[in-house]
Order: sequence, then structure tokens, then C-alpha cells
Amino acid sequence: MSILFQDVVFGPIKSRRLGISLGINLLPIDMKYCTFNCIYCECGWTHEKIKGEKKLPEREVVRAKLEEKLKAMKEADTAPDAITFAGNGEPTIHPQFPEILEDTMELKDKYFPDARVSVLSNASTLDKPAVFNALKKTGNSILKLDAGTENMFRLINGPRSNITLKAIVEKLKEFHGELIIQTLFLRGTMDGKRIDNTSEKEITSWLMHIKAINPKYVMIYPIDRATPLETLEKVPFAELVKIAERVEKTGIHAQVYY
Repeated sequence: MSILFQDVVFGPIKSRRLGISLGINLLPIDMKYCTFNCIYCECGWTHEKIKGEKKLPEREVVRAKLEEKLKAMKEADTAPDAITFAGNGEPTIHPQFPEILEDTMELKDKYFPDARVSVLSNASTLDKPAVFNALKKTGNSILKLDAGTENMFRLINGPRSNITLKAIVEKLKEFHGELIIQTLFLRGTMDGKRIDNTSEKEITSWLMHIKAINPKYVMIYPIDRATPLETLEKVPFAELVKIAERVEKTGIHAQVYY
């Protein structure tokens, strides 16, 4: 069963990684719209083809809805820890993402200056200068890196274009450490193929990428909800802690969210 967000601004919700988070969904409310087809995504499978033009919320609508919500939270004396771009797929797909992010940061400063503006992104659109520059401005961009090898990247994340893991890593390095990496570890099978990004080969390769990217820190977590591929297994907490310890040995902070 997939979980879709039914509005442009949703929550606030209690996030295991971000605290009290007010969400922004820049994508359709009736379907997942993404550049990846991750086997673990709580929003379900990405549609192969989208018939007709999907209506995305306009910049002015997002700003108005966000300000309305922030005003209400201010009046209720309920401060969010974060305002987070998430929703039903990849938020940076929206053609006005950089401008909407700018509006969001402005409204955050007006109502809750201590809150963080976060973006949960799969890093597939970093080749677009406007997106890349916008993500660098937040100081709290949380970017996906779920695999150490190209084969595992394609099995887990199912990119809908010819983008490669190598290309993504190269762009992540260009943040010069001003980013957060998020990695979901899992095991399972798909079409008779074993999927496991916790093997020694995968972890060693993944750690090489992490050291090259040198992020502020690494968020490590397992499956937490139902997944579209039902054969996936939740990795035990103790194993994730061992992976985090290996990250820490490189001098980079890692946190397990279980």
C-alpha cells in the first residue's frame, strides 16, 4: 500500500530524522512523480509513462499555503524544527523549485528563523545549475546515496534516465562538504536477483564515495514502512550501528535512525 501526500503543505509531522517537520509537496497529489523508481519507496512505484501534462502547484500557491500554515503555527505557539521539501517523488522536478525554495527561506526567516529548511532529494537533477545552486543555499540539503556500485544503484534506485552513480557522486563532491548524505540499507530479492547493499563489497565501495564527498554527516536508516517490493528485509539495528562506526572512523559523523 502506497502513502501519498494529499496537499501542497502537510503536517507538521514528527520525523525520526528532522524532528517536528512541516512538509512541502511540489508534486501531484494523486500519484508518485519521480526520476527514480526505488524499490523501497513508501509512495509506491513510479509510473512508466505519464499521460497528459501533470498539474504541479504554482509558485504563488505554494507561497500562500505555506504562509497561511506558518501564521497558524505562530499563533498556536507551535514552532517547527524543519520545513522540508519531500512529498510524492523528487521535489526538484518542479520547474520553479529554485524560486519556491527562495520563498520558503524568506518565510522561514519571517516566522520561525530558528527552523531549518531541508530538501530530501535523490540527487538526480544536480546537473541542472539552478537546482544545484539552490540546494547549496539551504545548508541542509539531504541527498540520497543508497549504493556503492553501479549495479546495486540500478537495482535499488531504478533511475528513469541514463544517469549513473559515478555522475551523481561527482556532483555531490562539488558541494564541498556542505550537504548531508542519506542512505537506506536493505536486503531482499527481485526477479530472482539478490539485492543487498550491506555486503562487504557494497559497504567498502560506498565508504569510498562517502570519504570523497566528505558530507557534514551521514543519515543511516532501514525500511520503516510497507514497500512496493514485498520481498525486502529490514536490516537489524546492530548491523546499522556497525556501518555507522565505520563511517565515524573516517572522521565523518554518522547517525542511525531506526
